[in-house]
Amino acid sequence: MTRIRRGYIARRRRTKMRLFVSSFRGAHSRLTRTIIQQKIRALVSAHRDRDRQKRNFRRLWITRINAVIRDNKVSYSYSRFINDLYKRRLLLNRKIIAQIAILNRNCLYMISNEIIKIK
Repeated sequence: MTRIRRGYIARRRRTKMRLFVSSFRGAHSRLTRTIIQQKIRALVSAHRDRDRQKRNFRRLWITRINAVIRDNKVSYSYSRFINDLYKRRLLLNRKIIAQIAILNRNCLYMISNEIIKIK
């Protein structure tokens, strides 16, 4: 019997995986079994950390808003500020409020003072 040459499909699949893990260190970028495991692990971590990143940014924005709001008034806090925003039906999300708090504190003070006045 004559020797047959294997197809290219499996090699193409492995090459594609090698390109994905080419920046990994050691056996994680050289051995096929380890490459497969590390690729799965990397994709799982990326998927998990996308949600975690959203959570962390929200915490950061809340912390920034709270810090600036507490500087303005002694007995005023983040939770009261957000509650008053909802009562007044002002549609500002936490990201925008945090940017205002960092870049232009006086503007945030004006917003909070207006909300308190109209109570």
